[in-house]
Amino acid sequence: MNLKQLEAFVEVAEGGSFSRAAKSLYLTQPTISAHIASLEKELEVRLFVRNTKEVSLSPEGHTLYKYASQMVNLEKRIEEEFGERRKLGKQCITIAASTIPAQYLLPKILARFNEKYPGEQIRLMESDSSRVVNQVVEHMVDIGFTGTVLEKKHCKYIPFYKDELVIITPNIEIYQKRAETPMDISWIVDEPVIMREEGSGTRKEAEKQLRGAGIRPEQLNVIASIENQETIKKSVCGGMGISVLSKLAAADKVEDGSVLSFAIPGADKGRDINVVYNKNYQLSVSADRFLRTVKEVYLDKHDR
Repeated sequence: MNLKQLEAFVEVAEGGSFSRAAKSLYLTQPTISAHIASLEKELEVRLFVRNTKEVSLSPEGHTLYKYASQMVNLEKRIEEEFGERRKLGKQCITIAASTIPAQYLLPKILARFNEKYPGEQIRLMESDSSRVVNQVVEHMVDIGFTGTVLEKKHCKYIPFYKDELVIITPNIEIYQKRAETPMDISWIVDEPVIMREEGSGTRKEAEKQLRGAGIRPEQLNVIASIENQETIKKSVCGGMGISVLSKLAAADKVEDGSVLSFAIPGADKGRDINVVYNKNYQLSVSADRFLRTVKEVYLDKHDR
């Protein structure tokens, strides 16, 4: 084996995708696949479990990652010590974020951070909440952003934003009439429902809040599970069904009148969006600066 093969392996493991690894390393996807195949052949193990959406580490892959990531990180440290990156004073912070914080909260944080620390570099990976937390646990990223708290060892969660969920429907007469009795959402069990994908923090919270309103998940007529919330919104606008989404995500369609928004009766002020890191590893100076920027933008200003 060689370092290039291990670099390819680490990139696939951290990004969950052969194509993303190829882009990150400026290689072709067949080259990445060849590197992984060579490693698997030499070690006589299967390193990844592949499905239609992503790839994940096998048990043997997790073992190799612990060693390979150290070797790749050591190479990076040598480059930083003796190469151009050290002269420029640039460091790279790796961040994993679930959909809502990645698309609606992080842009403001990133802009402030870049303004304050223009020499820093950031690598952002978007995934579902469960995978974000696992990446933090495995120390594959410095910092994570998630709407779900999973009871994992060594994770420190800091809530910094309240995200309200809403039911969205097409803006047509039948739902306009239902808006006259907002505390009654019993009709939702008779509607085709489009939900976020399994593992999504939004879906888990939606099921929890609906259960609190007296509607069990198994009562719902779920006709589709869709990862991309823009696709969900367009499907609702097109009359395919209704959905439960973040108020942040639905805001544009509510404002332009494409959809109607219903609060979930009995729900509190919203779910917490958290920044999370691994307490077992000391944060780098750059990562600590990023955490402080999150607090400046959302905690200090808005007293959340």
